[in-house]
Amino acid sequence: MTSSPQPAAACASDPVTLAPRYWVPLGVLILGLAAVPLQWLWGPALWLSLVVSLFGLFLALQSALLRLTFTADALLVARQDTLLRRFPYSEWLGWTLFWPGLPVLFYFREQKSIHLLPMLFDATALRQQLQTRLPQLSQGD
Repeated sequence: MTSSPQPAAACASDPVTLAPRYWVPLGVLILGLAAVPLQWLWGPALWLSLVVSLFGLFLALQSALLRLTFTADALLVARQDTLLRRFPYSEWLGWTLFWPGLPVLFYFREQKSIHLLPMLFDATALRQQLQTRLPQLSQGD
């Protein structure tokens, strides 16, 4: 994403790839590690801690590998240089960011399915791109 502001019409046609953000994976990992002392009170807490910590590491890996790119007509999801999915804007019914002050989940709905993604990328840039490319579909963001 360029650092200089551009008119909305120019932004809508330029592809923008969101930068990774590691706050959510780090928060999940810390939550998992914080559950370790609970093993003295509740035996299965160690397993719970392990599962949550591994999920945090998985999210960190996904943050490093996955990229969201906004193009003129679709949201692209890629792993490094390999395109995984293409979500044409023409099929979107709505979108929202949960907990706007501290966004942790990105929800969008297409005609055939719904998608709920952890916030593994720059939330401010995501919000700006959604408001530029799909302003009429915001659901209370």
